[in-house]
Amino acid sequence: MISNFRVKYVRDGLIEELHEGILQGCNYSVIDETPYYIRSCAKPIQSTLLIDYKVGFTPEELALCSASHAGEECHIKVARGILDKIGLDESYLKCGVYPPLSRSMQDRMLIKGEKFGAIHNNCSGKHLGFLAICKKQGWDLDTYYEPEHPLQIEVKKRLYEFCEIKGNYPMTTDGCGVPIVSMPLINLVKGYKNVADKYPELIRAMMDNPYICGGEDRLDTEIMQNSKDLAAKIGASGLCVVYNIREDKGFAVKIHDASMPARRIAVLEIINRLGWAEIAYDRTIKTINGKVVGEITVEYD
Repeated sequence: MISNFRVKYVRDGLIEELHEGILQGCNYSVIDETPYYIRSCAKPIQSTLLIDYKVGFTPEELALCSASHAGEECHIKVARGILDKIGLDESYLKCGVYPPLSRSMQDRMLIKGEKFGAIHNNCSGKHLGFLAICKKQGWDLDTYYEPEHPLQIEVKKRLYEFCEIKGNYPMTTDGCGVPIVSMPLINLVKGYKNVADKYPELIRAMMDNPYICGGEDRLDTEIMQNSKDLAAKIGASGLCVVYNIREDKGFAVKIHDASMPARRIAVLEIINRLGWAEIAYDRTIKTINGKVVGEITVEYD
């Protein structure tokens, strides 16, 4: 399966918004070789190292390390539990201070006069996992985010191995300060297949803790809460991977302009068309008073 698609917002007959994207997966016979930075879609693959290094995390903790969490109280509770378990404090996190993605959590903290911290960063779970591995291996804790650090060398090796990368693709620094690789979408899907086949306990940890994996208004949480066979992970700049553990197949989507609403419509439409689940969503365009004035459509080449 490879297809270019367009998400159209048609308001009273006029195309008001047009969001283009690419879909890759399931049928690997036709491949698009365009590389994309895989951003937070890398997290579940990176988290397999926690199992290899026998860090001893619970399924809930594994889910948080694989998450782009919304920074809600349930996420912070698990994060602080990890810090206690590995004997570190929040000052070791190098992901940067960032507000919770949850608007309700932001409002709650602002009303209480509480400050945002690095632990509220949606990538803090991944960084906690990195710190746990470094603590277990006796690696330097202050430079764990640098490309030359033993941890990041292992992370890159794992991503290339599981995603079956041949050759080299561009690398960059992700928003949270750690190295991230690029690859064709088909390789990202292969990475999830290898995780599902070799580390089913990690995929199960995500599926059993869908809210820890995301939270308020997060697409991957919505998918896993409304299906029994699907693991999902979103990434910045319009990415989403969905893997069906029953069929051992998956797909990846990239929305070129990074529109989150368009990504949601496209991904849910694909899931429903494949018959993997029936997840309801509203395709109508309404006024504030509820009058229907248009429709959102998804068209494929």
